[in-house]
Amino acid sequence: MTIMSDADRLVAWFDANARPLPWRTIPRDSYRSLVSELMAQQTQLDRVVPRFEVFVRRFPNLVVLAEASEDEVLELWSGLGYYRRARLLHALAREVAAAGGELPTTAAELEKLPGIGPYTAAAIASMVHGEAVPAVDGNIARVGTRVLAVADDPRTKAGKSAVGEWVRALMKHASPGPVNEALMELGATVCTPVQPDCGLCPLSDGCRARTEGDPALYPRPRRTRSAIDLKWLAALIEDPTGRWLLRQVAEGPILRGLWLPPFVEIDEARGLEIQALELLPFELDSAMEFLRPVKHSITHRRIQVTPARIRIGHSVRVPEGWSWVDPAVPNLPTSSLLGKLLRSVDA
Repeated sequence: MTIMSDADRLVAWFDANARPLPWRTIPRDSYRSLVSELMAQQTQLDRVVPRFEVFVRRFPNLVVLAEASEDEVLELWSGLGYYRRARLLHALAREVAAAGGELPTTAAELEKLPGIGPYTAAAIASMVHGEAVPAVDGNIARVGTRVLAVADDPRTKAGKSAVGEWVRALMKHASPGPVNEALMELGATVCTPVQPDCGLCPLSDGCRARTEGDPALYPRPRRTRSAIDLKWLAALIEDPTGRWLLRQVAEGPILRGLWLPPFVEIDEARGLEIQALELLPFELDSAMEFLRPVKHSITHRRIQVTPARIRIGHSVRVPEGWSWVDPAVPNLPTSSLLGKLLRSVDA
């Protein structure tokens, strides 16, 4: 394995095979790169691309984003999940706008901003400004671990150091930004977690894991976080015009600030109808219908949501923090759970 030829082949492969993503502009824009990196964390790109385009059209730069309300930002983040990222991006925009509106250019300075960790800082600094700093995400960690046949978990200090030094060596023979992005692309499309397509890989000749016979054995499996199974009850309150009554979630770390039908964790010792009635901000004089449960996941939580459909004969006034909306076009920051609940009614 020669680092120089590996770097040349890697960048040439990327030039020929890179997916046309809307933030891959020439030259790269720091704001668009920042938004794309935060959106793509733990979210598939086929979901990111349409939301990214809408987001940057509404908020074309950090100054405009800083002037928006948190509700506006969360609304355009709807469907991507992990809403803490949106809140931190908004806080970052306000901090940077107050200081002049320009993002720092080095990884060390970028990392001081809200919501930016070592990976995101390195990605922006290398791709936009050419700083020779490895942006070791899951894809780069997997590629490097396989090429080097690293026995250590790439999330440990030893494993991360081995992969990082290999990436730095590649950067001595090719531009840092293309090296980082090419490795990410390679891990996402060719050197995948299962069934890697070694025949298409520009680094396959020197890949030690391939020489050993089974690249998929690397990285070594890590202990996964135990899943938590939850059962929720959601009250789907519908008026004669088809609007639903949503409540802004004010509690908990995962859905706070979003608008959803009122919900509660089910108490198995009590009747569902009584628990549904307790969710309403008014007295009910009509019947309810329980629908087939809906499955939803949030990080390590596996949630089964039982919808209680409640159709009332007239709209009622509701307290602050509640709103009547079209569930298909809520125009409020919400969660993909709302769409699942809407589909359960239409099923």
